[in-house]
Amino acid sequence: MRPEPDNRRVALAATLGGLLLGCLDFIWIKYVPYPVGNLGNSSAVWAVAAFLFGFWVRSGRLRAAAGAAVALVVAVPGYYATAALVQGDDWAVLWAPTSLLWMSFGVLAGVIFGIAGTWTHGAGWRQVVGPALPAAVLFAEAGLEIRRIGDPSYGDDPIWDALIRIALGLLVLALAGRTNRQRVLALAAALPLALAGLAAFLIAGFR
Repeated sequence: MRPEPDNRRVALAATLGGLLLGCLDFIWIKYVPYPVGNLGNSSAVWAVAAFLFGFWVRSGRLRAAAGAAVALVVAVPGYYATAALVQGDDWAVLWAPTSLLWMSFGVLAGVIFGIAGTWTHGAGWRQVVGPALPAAVLFAEAGLEIRRIGDPSYGDDPIWDALIRIALGLLVLALAGRTNRQRVLALAAALPLALAGLAAFLIAGFR
């Protein structure tokens, strides 16, 4: 079993990983073709990144939550700085209200999904809910896409976007679960969590 990272490594990984996430996310959106390229616009993907950070930290909920939150907060200016360098966007967007709003979402998602990553290594209900949470947010985002099917403004895009997110959710469950029983239980937990996540997306104004 690999040793757990110390606090210094966690802080360094959070900062550098966040910058890399923001940079790669912009490049992904700009250069990766449809339909996989649409994942660059996915807030669920950032939540899964926070989960993976917590999974890497392994233990220490405070460390995982703080590190994942820092990573997602840093990813926002990383994204917009890359946009400014690559295509000449205005640097002022780094401190615009929308950027600050996304950073706030990053703190919330980082805490929730960073802790979920450590739960995957735990026991009891945490072992089930841990991997269920990242799968649930992907399923919830798939639900948003399903709501758009039939809307002429979106064409066939929502079908593929939903299928990709569902497939990624199942992949997360398969990889994060230790046993088939844990994977089945996590899937069962992910479904009602996905409905709650879909409701949260709608309340937050995602359509």
